[in-house]
Amino acid sequence: MSEDNEDENLPSAAECEKRCQCFADITGTDTALAMFYLQDRNWNVEIAVNAFFEESNQVATTQNQGTKRGLSESANPEASPKQIKLADDDLEPHRIRLLSWNIDGLDMPSAEKRTKEICNIIKKENPQAVLLQEVTPVTLPILQQNCTGYRVISGGSTEYFTAIMLKDGQVMFKGKEIQPFENTVMMRNLLSVQCQIKGKPFTVMTSHLESTKDFGDERKRQLKQCFEAVKAEPASQNVIFGGDLNLRDKELSAIGGIPGGMCDVWEATGSRKECLYTWDMMRNTNLVFDKFKPRCRFDRLYLRDSNPGTIKPVYFELIGLEKVKSCGRFPSDHWGLLTHYDIIKI
Repeated sequence: MSEDNEDENLPSAAECEKRCQCFADITGTDTALAMFYLQDRNWNVEIAVNAFFEESNQVATTQNQGTKRGLSESANPEASPKQIKLADDDLEPHRIRLLSWNIDGLDMPSAEKRTKEICNIIKKENPQAVLLQEVTPVTLPILQQNCTGYRVISGGSTEYFTAIMLKDGQVMFKGKEIQPFENTVMMRNLLSVQCQIKGKPFTVMTSHLESTKDFGDERKRQLKQCFEAVKAEPASQNVIFGGDLNLRDKELSAIGGIPGGMCDVWEATGSRKECLYTWDMMRNTNLVFDKFKPRCRFDRLYLRDSNPGTIKPVYFELIGLEKVKSCGRFPSDHWGLLTHYDIIKI
C-alpha cells in the first residue's frame, strides 16, 4: 500500500482528536499516550485500549480489583458499579481518606526521585482518592507505574496539569469532566470525577488556580466557577473540591466566602495551627528566599455532603514533611493534605 493511500484512510483530524480523547477517558491516561497507541493500530480505539491494558498489566480479577477494564466500562460508565466488585477485606469500612497534593513536577532534575517518594507515601497512607496538581508528562508515567493499585485520571497532557487517582477495589469510577477557565494564561482548569467511594456517591474535584498575587482577580473568577460547579452537582452527590488554590483569605471574602452547605475541611476538623501553612518556606527548603520566607495556606479542601452529617470530617494532617534521602529535598515545596472522614449511619 502506498503512503498516499495510507493517508487517505486516516480519519480526519477532528476524528483523530475525538478518538484520542475516548482512549484517554477509558484508560485514565492522556491524549499524548493515546496518539502513541492509536497510530500503531490504525486508529482503532478498541484494539488500542486492549493493547494498553495488556501491556501495562492493569487487568485485575473480579475478587480483588474488579473485572478487566475494557471498552464497555468507560463507554457506559453507569454500568461500572455492576461490573466491579468492591473489596470485602476493608478493615475500616466507616472511614474515607482523601489526599490533595501539589507535587511540583516542574522542579527538575529531582522530579523523578521526589515523585517516586510521593508514590511510596501514597501507598503507605492508602487514601481512597488522591487529588494532584502540577503533574507533568514526566511524572505521570511514574505515578501510573508505581501506584498500580490506583486508577490515574488525567486532567491534561501538556507541560503540567492535574490528576485524580482512585483506589481499585474501594472506589468505582463513573465518569469525568474537564471545565476550562476561559481567561487562564497558565493552562488551568477544573477536573471533576464522578465515582462511588465505599458505596457512597461522590464527585471529587481538583484545580490549580492561577498563581501569584498579580493574578488575584482571575483567581477569584476561577474560584467562583469552581464553587458554582460544586453547587451544580446533584443533591444526591457528596462533593469534595480542593487543591492548590493559591488562595488568600481576603480573596475568599471578596467573592462572598464559602457557599452555604459547604465547609472548609481544615476548619471543620479544629483549625489545627500546626496544619495552617501548606506552603511554608520557613520549614520547607526546596525554594530559596534570601530574606522574607513566606508562609501561606494556598492548599484547601471543601466538603458538601448530600445528607448533612453523614460524611463527617474527623482529621486533617500534613504529610511529606521529611526529605527524600536520595536527593536531599522534600517531596514537594507544598505539603500534602491528608484528610479523614467518617461515614455516619443515620
